[in-house]
Amino acid sequence: MSVTILGIETSCDETSAAVVVDGVEVKANIIASQVELHQKFGGVVPEVASRKHLELINHVIIEAVEEAGITYQDLDAVAVTYGPGLVGALLVGVSAAKAMAYGLEKPLIGVNHIEGHIYANFLHRPDLQFPVLCLVVSGGHSDLVLIEHHGSYRLLGRTRDDAAGEAFDKVARAMGLGYPGGPLIDRLAREGNAQAVQIPRAYLEEGSLDFSFSGTKTAVLNYLNRTKQKGEEVNTADLAASFQQAVVDVLVDKSLLAAAKYNVKTIMLAGGVAANGLLRRQLQQEAGKKDIQVAYPPVILCTDNAAMIACAGYYKYLRGDFAPLTLNAIPALTLGADKY
Repeated sequence: MSVTILGIETSCDETSAAVVVDGVEVKANIIASQVELHQKFGGVVPEVASRKHLELINHVIIEAVEEAGITYQDLDAVAVTYGPGLVGALLVGVSAAKAMAYGLEKPLIGVNHIEGHIYANFLHRPDLQFPVLCLVVSGGHSDLVLIEHHGSYRLLGRTRDDAAGEAFDKVARAMGLGYPGGPLIDRLAREGNAQAVQIPRAYLEEGSLDFSFSGTKTAVLNYLNRTKQKGEEVNTADLAASFQQAVVDVLVDKSLLAAAKYNVKTIMLAGGVAANGLLRRQLQQEAGKKDIQVAYPPVILCTDNAAMIACAGYYKYLRGDFAPLTLNAIPALTLGADKY
């Protein structure tokens, strides 16, 4: 008997609904992006995002169900992101999911947004063997997570200040490249020399698996200020390449350190920054030297989407891990700490 899950994702600035069967077959994955709406502000404005979610949520759900070619009664459960994220944005998705679950008399499944990003890998590669290490890199997170079986998460390291994606966005803004910064820097860096500008790498204490990118970002800002004061022209391609290399070096080195420490033979990438070309290439190259497999989702599944939420929801459905209709948004929800 197949299991059909409707996933809903509204944690930040994408309104998304998806229908996934048995955790692998994506019948529909509708994503309404707000990037153009927030570009003029240089970043996501929470209240603007919340209002846009309200405007779009019913439309994306209807479109997802229609594209999947099913009826609402064909659904076995409704899975929704309930944290972490922007509280107003989360509430839109949670409210819609609760209403649907109640009206259809179907189970409600609460999914951690980071868990969703992790499960984008299992949506693409359900054959991945445990234990696995996942590097979750996005605008709000830089986490190293050890997963010993479905639903078991051990946080090994996390950012102490700016997340990797946040640093990309702030540096891109300072360089006048626009928003979102990650793809813009990745594209520009291909034309530059990654050794042209000396950018520090923050490895913290010996053996630490935590991250810190605030100093890396500040080094770029200081470089821009110095060159401006001297009246010199900035080679933006070289600066983008040097900054990106500094971030990727730390991400890769810490991932390999964690894999060796916990004897893990598979490293997964997840989150928006997992789409970064240099990160994918360098991790594969360095991990290959140690006979470690690297997995990452297609680019469309790296950014926020509801298919990954439906996939995570499928595995929670199999465990009977359902949420009550009193489920609330938890903007600072931590991984593995379900608070129904």
